[in-house]
Amino acid sequence: MSDQTAAPAQPRNPLHGVTLEAMVNALVAHYGWSELWQRIPLRCFTHEPSVASSLKFLRKTPWAREKVEGLYLFMLREQRRGQVGRA
Repeated sequence: MSDQTAAPAQPRNPLHGVTLEAMVNALVAHYGWSELWQRIPLRCFTHEPSVASSLKFLRKTPWAREKVEGLYLFMLREQRRGQVGRA
């Protein structure tokens, strides 16, 4: 086998290597469940929210996963802006 079958490196992709579980945990730590629900109104974030139940739903629902990924990228940009302002 050749190396051509290996996945290409994605050094500029901020989602590369980040699991869905890590994204959900980071969003909950940053926003909390109530604000997360306000930003992305999904039932899995309001009714007995947990990382496990959210992951189960998000893995089956591509459009919802895209919203979570988008908010995660937005959160990363916000954090970078905050660090630049302090430097």
